[in-house]
Amino acid sequence: MKRFIHHKLLLTMAVVIMALSLSSCHDTPEYHNDYYGNFDALADIVGERYCFFAEKNIDWKQLCEQYRARITPETKYLELFRICSDLLDELKDGHVNLISYFNTSYYREWWSDYPQDFNLRTLQQYYLGFDYYQTSGISYKFIDEKIGYMYYPSFSSPISATSLDYILAILSKTEGLIIDIRNNGGGMLTNIETLVGRFIDKKTLGGYIRHKTGPEPDAFSEPYPIEYKPAADGHVKYKGKIIVLTNRSCFSAANDFVAVMKSLPGVRIVGAKTGGGGGLPFSSELPNGWAVRFSACPITDPDDKPTEFGIDPSPGCEVHSPDEELAAGKDAILDFAIRLLESEG
Repeated sequence: MKRFIHHKLLLTMAVVIMALSLSSCHDTPEYHNDYYGNFDALADIVGERYCFFAEKNIDWKQLCEQYRARITPETKYLELFRICSDLLDELKDGHVNLISYFNTSYYREWWSDYPQDFNLRTLQQYYLGFDYYQTSGISYKFIDEKIGYMYYPSFSSPISATSLDYILAILSKTEGLIIDIRNNGGGMLTNIETLVGRFIDKKTLGGYIRHKTGPEPDAFSEPYPIEYKPAADGHVKYKGKIIVLTNRSCFSAANDFVAVMKSLPGVRIVGAKTGGGGGLPFSSELPNGWAVRFSACPITDPDDKPTEFGIDPSPGCEVHSPDEELAAGKDAILDFAIRLLESEG
């Protein structure tokens, strides 16, 4: 029987516990605290719990054999870290890290190989005029009397329900609202719930989540629906048209937010495809004390399609802001959104 999840923070805790339960399904091997033992521990932990091998067509066993062969009796400690982090980079996942006392590995190519499509100075100087309201990590202002604008750069900034009431009350007379989350690398999933609740008037399916049920690459639970509820009575909701601005550096919780908002009527996604990050992270430890963090529970959109590889803009709404135009004070993505709302006013 399917059960609906109403609070994503509780959901996160639940699926981590489910992932941990894998260790009780079979005997856990003991690894020596040497170079080979730590490498093998990393290979086995990730091999049993990482959730996107099939989607990315990755032969993990073959990769582990290839990288293990780089270890020799002359290997130094820093070299072992490089070998392990290079192996993890093969997953091409921004949620994957190897964490030691002297370094943290991080796969950057999910965003570094793409245009930035955003410049904060351009936004603040040429569009906001260094004059805007700011609260709960959100900067907001009227673009004109019919268009409101909100910039939310990080889901790590907690959104106060009271502050959001004031923001939306001030902007409530507008006919359209632009929510700019470009360069938002994610953060707390509960902030998705807080925001989405202001744009819906009934319970809304936001997507699905699964957890690993065994070490096999295709061993997953049935999907658990993720449902969002409207904000409680007494809180301000926005009734106008909504445009969400995105770039490649929208990741993790920001990616989840875009997936949900794209499914809502009257909402369009404008800009570039997001960076993905559609798996809830799980952490474990190697014998030498290094920690490894990786995607363990896949999240899909309301149509049960993967979100790991990013969310496309709405049809006809893919726009890019070249660096040279941004440097000259022109933001093509924001301009497109403004024109779109003005044409429908």
